[in-house]
Amino acid sequence: MSSNEDQLNHEIEILDSVADKSPTVKAKAYLKLSGPGWLQGAITLGGGSLAGALYLGTVSGYKLMWLQPLAMICGIIMLSAIAYVTLSTGQRPFGAINRGISPLLGWSWLIATVMANIVWCMPQFNLGQAAVLQNLMGVTDAGNTAKAGVCLVFLVLALLVNMAYQSGSKGIATFERILKSMVAVIVISFFLVVITLTVKGAVPWGEIIGGFFPNFGYLFNPTPEYAPLIKASAHGDWWTDAIAGKQRDVIITAFGTAVGINMTFLLPYSMLRKKWGKKHRGLAIFDLSIGLLVPFVLATGCVLIASASQFHGSHDDILGEDGKPKTLAKGYYGAFDKHPALIDLKDDARKEAIDKLPEADRHLGAMIVKRGNQELATTLKPLAGDFVAQIIFGVGVVGMALSTIIILMLINGFTFQELLGKPGDKTAYMIGCLVSGIAGFFGPFIWKGDAAAALAIPTSVIGASLIPIAYFTFLLMMNSRSVLGEHRPSGGKRYMWNCLMIAATSIATFGTIWVLSGKASAPGWKGMIPTVGLIFLGALFVVGVISFIIKEKQYSASK
Repeated sequence: MSSNEDQLNHEIEILDSVADKSPTVKAKAYLKLSGPGWLQGAITLGGGSLAGALYLGTVSGYKLMWLQPLAMICGIIMLSAIAYVTLSTGQRPFGAINRGISPLLGWSWLIATVMANIVWCMPQFNLGQAAVLQNLMGVTDAGNTAKAGVCLVFLVLALLVNMAYQSGSKGIATFERILKSMVAVIVISFFLVVITLTVKGAVPWGEIIGGFFPNFGYLFNPTPEYAPLIKASAHGDWWTDAIAGKQRDVIITAFGTAVGINMTFLLPYSMLRKKWGKKHRGLAIFDLSIGLLVPFVLATGCVLIASASQFHGSHDDILGEDGKPKTLAKGYYGAFDKHPALIDLKDDARKEAIDKLPEADRHLGAMIVKRGNQELATTLKPLAGDFVAQIIFGVGVVGMALSTIIILMLINGFTFQELLGKPGDKTAYMIGCLVSGIAGFFGPFIWKGDAAAALAIPTSVIGASLIPIAYFTFLLMMNSRSVLGEHRPSGGKRYMWNCLMIAATSIATFGTIWVLSGKASAPGWKGMIPTVGLIFLGALFVVGVISFIIKEKQYSASK
């Protein structure tokens, strides 16, 4: 008997031994066997999560503490359903969707995942090299050679870890230990920030706890800290719309980075890679809750708290006494894009006009400037000193970037196995890893300016369009007799699954339509792509429902 089979039999023995035991006993056993959930945790704690939580705190303070946990809960509901379907059937989801629902849904899911893996790998390399050079090494203006050197190290490390994953059960165990360690470093690093701020008395815990109770009004209106300045400005209506728009964008970013389209692809294939089956269904849900929910909520919550405590409603770190920006000049002047008083002005004349705007306008512009990880690291400076602050944050950010790079390459390996029709083939897997890894390597040199927008906008739109479709597809599969057969939930369990999945799918669909509708009004190609995305979203829903009805009738007729 192979070592893989020995490991699997050992797992099943443990699961059988605790099947009728208390939740506490099960939890102890499940914790030892966990794995795929930590892979999900490693990818979700990436640059997108960092940026989303960071800017969410800057723009909205503590008012939206509930948003990212809600997004993650929705994601876990759907990932649990994906786990149930996969472990019940033992089939690879791509083929199961094509056969049981519709090839259009299956191929749309796969192609969107490949695009996401390639494009989203770029900012991770950019984020990682910046953390190494700026936070850990103190180099503020590194050249391309230094950036390329750091990125090459990231690429080699990620390839080595993925090669270990392909080497068998021992490789998988090593892979998962590395990922668990990285997630721990991330969580601990940002947890230290909140402890430091609490010691300084800079954390209003009562307000933070209140932020976990949803107030949906802040999805559409600025938080109260802006009100006095908006009232004092001659362009108050414009500022209200501009800040609400900023909040909308950061809300959908924070929501979208909780569970991305590629995460729905990763989970089933990582479980099948471990040869999990029906008896692992309870473990899978526990694994997701611990490996995904807990680190995500802790890490993003700590980043949001640190950001809000230092930057929300603040402009002193941006503007000097002369009314001109001390730092982040590009971000500051960009905050006045389309300001009514500056419509016909360009370049230097525009900057000069901004510097002469009334104080209320200048303060509002400074309050919504995006701060980066270097600025957030300064929250530790008064207690730990600048050097230690940069090191702590640097380690956390490098852990975020590297773990996400590794997992994006892993997912692309799985997608290329399906794309090339070679499931389990190591060569196809490594080709997929290299495609996303090499694309990411060039991220620091491509992911900037107009090129970044040209890549990010269509991919983000396609990804946002496909998230509710992925949710909707697995909702159909959970109710499909042609897919699940005797394993389709029945009675109260089916009612519970449908209530949870319909709620999660509805929230994801609302978010997608909300953000795409807002972006569809943009001029030129930037507005056309979201419009196409909305049309594509509607078409896939229709195709999915019709295909589901046809497949279910065919199944009933065959019985």
